Amino acid sequence: MTQPLSDIARRLAACRLCADRFAATATRHAPRPVVWFRPGARLLIAGQAPGMRVHASGIPFDDASGDRLRDWLGLSRAEFYDRDRVAIVPMAFCFPGYDARGADLPPPPLCRDTWHDALFAALGRVRLRVFVGAHAHRYHLGARGSVTDTVAGWRDHLPGALPLPHPSWRNTGWLKRNPWFETDLLPVLRARVREEMT
Repeated sequence: MTQPLSDIARRLAACRLCADRFAATATRHAPRPVVWFRPGARLLIAGQAPGMRVHASGIPFDDASGDRLRDWLGLSRAEFYDRDRVAIVPMAFCFPGYDARGADLPPPPLCRDTWHDALFAALGRVRLRVFVGAHAHRYHLGARGSVTDTVAGWRDHLPGALPLPHPSWRNTGWLKRNPWFETDLLPVLRARVREEMT
């Protein structure tokens, strides 16, 4: 039996399963799940995990990566944060922390294993699913190759889904090496987003 999405959201917001794991990271932070979805959303943004700035604000993609992602999608901040139309479901709902070198830790599989099956069953059919980054590509698309290979095969997933690289500044070099992303994929992405948001 499918659980109501509101019950999942309430329990997820209170989740502390990774408290010990996060306390052992270089950041020694407490869990703060960022929950951003409601029934009836038309667009799903499936990302990786909140960063430190999102951990502080509690708002997904509330950083430079979010600015780039909103530009890719052709959405204003108001449209992007409209929970009645946009669901944002990362592979991990909390900031995983940094390692000793200051690099982002990967999303803990425990989060996915605990929440995702029930959440996606309750979320129901979403008209357009946008998968951001390698972790989301692997879970949602079963991708086994590189991010470049997965994103280059974007036409295979239309009309209901599109894979994207992560919009981090770290991928600026990737964007320069792959100009087809901007010239070929982004116009289609923006058109599909506009179709589903209006």
